[in-house]
This record gives sequence, C-alpha cells and structure tokens, in this order.
Amino acid sequence: MSEIKVRFAPSPTGFMHIGNTRTALFNYLLAKKLGGKFMLRIDDTDFARSKKEYEDAMRESLQWLEFKWDEEARQSARFARYDALRDELIKKGRIYPCYDTPEELQIKRKRAMTKGQAPIYDRQALHYTASDIARFKAEGRKPHYRFKLNPGIIEWNDIVRGHCQYEAEKLSDPIIIREDGSYLYHFPSCVDDSDFGITHIVRGEDHVTNTAAQIQMFEAIGGKVPTFAHLPLLTGTEGKLSKRLGSLGVRELKAEGVEAMAICSFLAKLGTSDAIEPFYHLEELAQSLDFSKLGRSQPKFDEEELKHFNTKFVRNMPYEVVKKRIAVSEEFWNDVRPNLSIVDDVNEWNNICNAEVEPVIEDKELTDLAASLLPPQPWDENTFNQWLNEVKTQSGKKGKDLFHPIRKALTALDNGPELKTLLPLIGYEKALKRLKGQKA
Repeated sequence: MSEIKVRFAPSPTGFMHIGNTRTALFNYLLAKKLGGKFMLRIDDTDFARSKKEYEDAMRESLQWLEFKWDEEARQSARFARYDALRDELIKKGRIYPCYDTPEELQIKRKRAMTKGQAPIYDRQALHYTASDIARFKAEGRKPHYRFKLNPGIIEWNDIVRGHCQYEAEKLSDPIIIREDGSYLYHFPSCVDDSDFGITHIVRGEDHVTNTAAQIQMFEAIGGKVPTFAHLPLLTGTEGKLSKRLGSLGVRELKAEGVEAMAICSFLAKLGTSDAIEPFYHLEELAQSLDFSKLGRSQPKFDEEELKHFNTKFVRNMPYEVVKKRIAVSEEFWNDVRPNLSIVDDVNEWNNICNAEVEPVIEDKELTDLAASLLPPQPWDENTFNQWLNEVKTQSGKKGKDLFHPIRKALTALDNGPELKTLLPLIGYEKALKRLKGQKA
C-alpha cells in the first residue's frame, strides 16, 4: 500500500473559522493514524481577497493546535504549471472559451427552470463562429473558460457517504478561469493534488458536486484520482449556519481560555456515535478516528457546549500535560483543578494561597473572633463550614455580614474561589495572620 498523503488547503481570504478547523483536524488525524504525511497548501489564487494577515493568523492557529505539516506549497507560485496544462487541454478540446455575460447566463438559467429543466450551461460557446468571436471582441468582451465534461456516469466510493454517482450530462461544465484570467478553485486544486501525490481528500460535503467534475479533471491531466471523504457540514444550534459560527475561530476560542485539545476532542467526536470525551494528545485522538462512526446528518455546533466541555477538560487535565504552563506543584494543581473553569484560573488560586496578601479588614470584631476560633490543623474540606458555623453562633451574624468580612480578610477579594476549598490550601499560619490584619 502506498503512503497516505493528505492536505489542508485554506484560502487566505478570511480568518480560520471552526468549520475549516474541523476539516484540518480530520485530515491531520487521518495522516497521524495511518502514518502518512500532512501537507499545507495555501490556495491564494484570488489576489483581490487573499491577505497576508489571514495567512499569518491561520498558521498561528494551526501551530497552536499543534498540527505539524511535512510539506508546504503555494498556488500563486505554480501558475506556469497550471497554464501549461490549460493550454494542453484547450488543444484537446477539454477546456473552451465562453463569452456569455453574467446577465445572459442568468437569463438562460431562469429559462431552463421555467421549463422544468436543470439550470445547466447549454454549451452554446462550442458553436461560436469566427464572426461571433470577432463581434464579442469588438464589444470588449473577455472570455471565461469552462472544463468540458465527457458524457457518462461519474462514480466513486466515498469514505463517509458511500457510493456516489452523477450523470455528467446533468452537470454544468464548471468555469475554471475567470474573465480576468484568474483561476477558480477546481483546476489548480486537481493539478496540485495530482502533482503532490495526494491520496486522500477530506473536505466538506458542499464539495460533492465539485468532486464529480474534478474526477474527470484528474483523468484529463493523467493524474490518479484520490480517495474522497465528504464530511457533513456543521450547523448552528438553530439548525442553520449562523454568522457567528461562520466567523468563530480558534483565535477567539483561545482568547477565552478554551484549550487546543478540548477543541480537537470536541470537533473530532461531534456528529459521531462516540461520546465527546477529553483527549490530551493528538496521537491518542488519531487512533480513535473512525469515519464509519460519522452520521450523515449535519451536526449542531454549540459554542456554549464547547465551553462547558472545556471546563470538564480542564478539571480532568493531568499535571503532566499542563506543568510547563503553570507555576504550581502537582499537589496544588490536583487540589484546585476540580474548581477551575480555564487553566489560567489556577493563577488566582495560587496568588491567594501562596503569594503575600494584604488583608482588608471590614469588621475587626468579627475577624478577631474568627481568628480566636480558628481550629488547629489538619484541615479538610469540612473545616471551613464547621468553623464558620461556630463564628456564626458566637457572633450572631449571618449571610453576607458574616461571610464577606472573612473572605476580604483571607483573600482581599470581594469574590473568588470557594473558601471551603481555599482554607486548607492557605494553611493555619497565613489564615491566622490575615484574620488579624497582618500581611501573609
């Protein structure tokens, strides 16, 4: 069996959103599982919309997710290759010029639909006379180019969708070159996939019809047709692709404290028959990849559900995974992680428990009483409530009047982690000093 090779081929015309993050993930996991190669290809043929800032942000996101690519290519560096194959296929009659205007094409589509026919291109351009072409040029028209589909059945066995079949006669010859001479997605993608030996193409199901046309393109240029897997597209919770989902990206999630492997774990299992559970290493997640477990319905992506999952992810995170990012001991991490929402929350706990705190004394009589009633160690998670009940009984105070002055003395904060968990971590000596108004 030849080596597996996949590619992630983003267009740098916008920031990387959650949908193409999922596509990159499935490609990367497939390469990892099968010991293959993962290629990054920048599809930057759209000069008007491609921007370096988008590409830089995309690379940063991929690196944060720890996707490592073995090879890289850029379409804007390969125009000579596309042009050579274009000229070859023009000579063979597989690529042909069309002078139809957008308005003319729209009228044709409407006319076909009115007659109950599929709105496919009528191939009028194949019957232009020399005088027709001369007239178009005199009018200042510039041609776009289409790829001519040969008649017959186009079929393939899709890893996700199973057997797929199209009748070429029912498909429009796809436009592959715009009037300004720039290439659309279809043709350069096939040339690259063929030249770079891509064996498997994993992408969204919105490309299924493109695949039918591209199979003939692969054959026309003498390339080997890859194996395809078309993933069901993500939708929002309301059942359609929301603007938020279309723009939500790794950068935003990272800024909100969502872990890279939480994103990968969540996206890899969303829409599958597997439970969404935390994975802390890409290698382990890759071994669990099974396309047969993907459902055919479009999975609903809920940002809040991901954030709730991230909390679960953090609270189960082994110290070994996070130790290079935090300045606390394994014992401290294990003590506080059941109370964290994001990893950075550990810093607040660490500052309260281990850094010097200047207490705020709101009710000296109460905190002096609390200090006198502070029980000797050892302490556990029940110590705080037992101690607070005793202070409550002797002071006659309750609710905020009881709780708030003690929190301010122990932490100098109005809000924060639960004191019943904090108290054993602060320890007797520090707690006593803080209750007495001393820095500790």
